[in-house]
Amino acid sequence: MTESENPGTAAARLTGCAVASARPLSGAVTEVALDGGQLVIVKGDAAPGAVRAEAAGLRWLAEAGTVRVPAVRASDERWLVTDLVRTGPPSARAAVRFGRDLAALHASGAPAFGAPPPGGPTDAYIGLAPMRNAPAADWPNWYAGQRVLPYLRRAVDAGTLRPAEASVVERVCERLPQLAGPAEPPARLHGDLWNGNVLWGADGHVWLIDPAAHGGHRETDLAMLRLFGCPHLPEVLDSYGELTPLAPDWADRIGLHQLFPLLVHVVLFGRGYAEQALSVARAALAR
Repeated sequence: MTESENPGTAAARLTGCAVASARPLSGAVTEVALDGGQLVIVKGDAAPGAVRAEAAGLRWLAEAGTVRVPAVRASDERWLVTDLVRTGPPSARAAVRFGRDLAALHASGAPAFGAPPPGGPTDAYIGLAPMRNAPAADWPNWYAGQRVLPYLRRAVDAGTLRPAEASVVERVCERLPQLAGPAEPPARLHGDLWNGNVLWGADGHVWLIDPAAHGGHRETDLAMLRLFGCPHLPEVLDSYGELTPLAPDWADRIGLHQLFPLLVHVVLFGRGYAEQALSVARAALAR
């Protein structure tokens, strides 16, 4: 690879196929037509370990044989080439399938909370934010130590959150063993399951992209679906619960699980998400 390599030349090098055309979709993502008509997505990321983490996550999710994810065609430390997903309109029928598939994915399990996908790095990413995957024995201590407090400290250091505000979140972390609900085994998580990473396929199935996969609590994926909205979410949740029922009070903990992605957004995008993060923290303490 050279410094001047572009998505088209990277696709040709990695797949061994000639490239017919390339169409940028965003700053990091390009749709590439290979000679012969196959369309692929080429994603570039120079952050150390980012491509390796995403490729390992896609393969780990695919290995479960549950949710649909685009196949990894090729990758190196800089470029990821996956099959393109042709999209269509959301439908209730696809949502029902998705709920069952997501339940089966979570039930396929992980070695531990914080476990990275096989072949994935310990130091990974969620979006543009660093995210550490180091196995731990129990969910409350792992969630506080690796998912909430690191981003809280970064927000305070940047001046985005005031120390007095941070103390609210710290109290939540102290009470996590009581707030966490019934013990759950480690689930195989997509890890960044917001609506933008949920593609409604033209084939009538839901496809998931851009994972931040790791072993975690299954309620976290569901809470993220709720955080930013998802078409036909009631159908998704109903069919999920039919296959693997959730704890009766799981909805009371949605804000607790949303605290992590909200703090990530505080770090990445600033004060605009701070009040929402503090609101869910205060609500958790009021339970």
